[in-house]
Amino acid sequence: MKITKTPINELIILEPKIFGDDRGYFIESFQEKWFIENISNTKFIQDNESKSSKGVLRGLHFQIPPFEQAKLVRVIEGEVLDVAVDLRKNSKTYGKHYSVILNSTNKKQFFVPRGFAHGFIVLSNTAIFSYKVDNLYSPSHDSGLAWNDEDLKIDWKINSSLIKLSEKDKIQSKFKDFVTPFS
Repeated sequence: MKITKTPINELIILEPKIFGDDRGYFIESFQEKWFIENISNTKFIQDNESKSSKGVLRGLHFQIPPFEQAKLVRVIEGEVLDVAVDLRKNSKTYGKHYSVILNSTNKKQFFVPRGFAHGFIVLSNTAIFSYKVDNLYSPSHDSGLAWNDEDLKIDWKINSSLIKLSEKDKIQSKFKDFVTPFS
């Protein structure tokens, strides 16, 4: 597995080895011992999957302590722009974001540690998005930031008139009004 560090500490892109021939391909998408030794001592407890159509934007989501979550995300089918925003108040990159294209061809994975808001937008006709989390979902600890926040300046790579949001994501908080619970 190839490891690529991003400009934001602990935010990491992983590229598995792809073994392919005329029959198809094989990848090892996760191996706990290797992950703990090379990336993080994170113990994932649940796998989630979503299918979305072009223009669907899910995010920017996070959970507040004690239910914060680290995620290991990847795309099984299609293509997304995946975005993480650093919400750790003691970080040199607090309020900064990083984005990466994840798709079914490059097989890249994105490790998003605790203390980040996370979201993605579907760039292909449809996408199947898969992710591991290290903590349970708690509705009362669920939070988020506005996808189009002028202070975050995220380029979602798609015309905003084509973006499809959930009712929840239409009313998320602005970054300037956010008080981070993450150190």
